[in-house]
Amino acid sequence: MTTSGSNRLVRKLEDIARASFLELFFDVVFVFALRALAQQLLNNLTWSGAFQTLVLLLAIGWVWALTARVTGELNPRRPPVQLLVLATMVGALVLSAAVPEAFGKTGLIFAVSYLAIQIGRSLFLVVLLRGQELQHVAGRAVIWHAATGVPWLAGAVASSGVRTALWTLAVVLIYVARWFSYPLPRLSRLAGAQVPVSGEYLADRNRALFVIALGEVILAIGSSLTGRGFATDETVAFVVTFAVAALVWRIYIFRAGEDVGPAIQASAAPDRLGILVAYAHLVMIAGLVVGSVGAELVIDDPLGRPRATATVTILGGTALFLAGRTLLSYLVFSRHYRSCVIGLLALACLLPPMLFLPPLVNAFAAGAVLAGIVIADNIRVRRHPAPISPPGPHRPSNT
Repeated sequence: MTTSGSNRLVRKLEDIARASFLELFFDVVFVFALRALAQQLLNNLTWSGAFQTLVLLLAIGWVWALTARVTGELNPRRPPVQLLVLATMVGALVLSAAVPEAFGKTGLIFAVSYLAIQIGRSLFLVVLLRGQELQHVAGRAVIWHAATGVPWLAGAVASSGVRTALWTLAVVLIYVARWFSYPLPRLSRLAGAQVPVSGEYLADRNRALFVIALGEVILAIGSSLTGRGFATDETVAFVVTFAVAALVWRIYIFRAGEDVGPAIQASAAPDRLGILVAYAHLVMIAGLVVGSVGAELVIDDPLGRPRATATVTILGGTALFLAGRTLLSYLVFSRHYRSCVIGLLALACLLPPMLFLPPLVNAFAAGAVLAGIVIADNIRVRRHPAPISPPGPHRPSNT
């Protein structure tokens, strides 16, 4: 492929607006991925199981993030780009199918699928983008993903505890490497080699992933109700868990959720802020995965005997979401989301008594905290209407 041909593959900044149909099609795979993660957590509802689910979430989130970055930099209407995304989808489906037993018999399948996606994508881009600066980024990504392949593959054939440690190391290494633009000895750090994707595009892609995660919660609620029937207590549990999901959506979109794009665009370092915003979304998505498991526990046995694991799951999912939402608000407005901080404190205070109460009461308590945040936000909006132009990261707002 000639340099002029590779030029036509790169998007111009003015062409980067919202996600294409190809990107939305790609996102559908992650409904299955998040469902598999929730199932993995439900089957291993312990602290070690929760940590293992986090490691898998970070790996799968990394697959999504890098693919989203590729489709943001390259023209998704070009056949080579479409081929790359479709191949990634196949790999992501295999990866997701291996999730429930990733720390058991399908560990090698998960590791090989992950590495095949990451190394294969980068190698393909090295060939595809000859003569482009993006080729250097892809080349460095190949080296770093190949290097992390050692702990991935070693962990895949090790015992569960060693596997957890090695895979954690692999995930941490690649996230740190990306933050520092894939540094290599004797080579200068890449600065500005990537296309400056528009802030609204990055915000749109992160919002899409959040909606997918929220869809997983709805799927868990609906599936649990189908399996349990429509008895009174299950129906009440369904209403409460759906209300919690709706309140999560409302809190997410309040100001910072809508102003992410302008904040990234106004930042002095939009690429760095874009990465941090993605990390904040990962925290919220982790909360939604935990929340979907909590919703299943509530609907399956609404008035069952109190269990510490159920209580921590139900309240913990809400707390994780609020922590990520607080971080997002700080990134966008350079100040804490006061209502969310108070909500986190309220959840911490509620945890001890909730340990002695059934799952339905736990879910109602989580919903009451979220409802309080929404009410506080609405009161503040009436007293202090939002400015006409959205604030950037150095112009604080009420959230």
